[in-house]
Amino acid sequence: MMRLLLALLLLSIPILMVGCNSNSDKSTDGNDIGNPDAEQLLAANKDADIFSTIDVVYKNAENVSWVNELDLSLGDEYFEITKQSTTPEEFESGTASKLPVGTKIYTPSKENRPILIAVVKGEKIPYLGVIEG
Repeated sequence: MMRLLLALLLLSIPILMVGCNSNSDKSTDGNDIGNPDAEQLLAANKDADIFSTIDVVYKNAENVSWVNELDLSLGDEYFEITKQSTTPEEFESGTASKLPVGTKIYTPSKENRPILIAVVKGEKIPYLGVIEG
């Protein structure tokens, strides 16, 4: 009897672990939990000034006081805007809602925060990664 209980306990542990982890990336309504995407940001504000990288959407941070207090100088070129769209379904890495195609995006030389810098007509524009957590 004791061996049977022990065997059942040992067999149930992996089942419980799989069951508990299978929905770890889902919210209670079945949607993925993670960083907001372009669709969510544009639904909240159809005029949002955003661009998308592979895994993060960046939002214009010109009016964010703590970002303006940083001494942001250009680091390495990160990528270039390849498409402009305000249609959420068309957003992919390199798509921007307002930045023109060809805009170069740079990492800041000293900051390790989720900030990137767009350069438009010689003007540096800070963008802040919209990251949950």
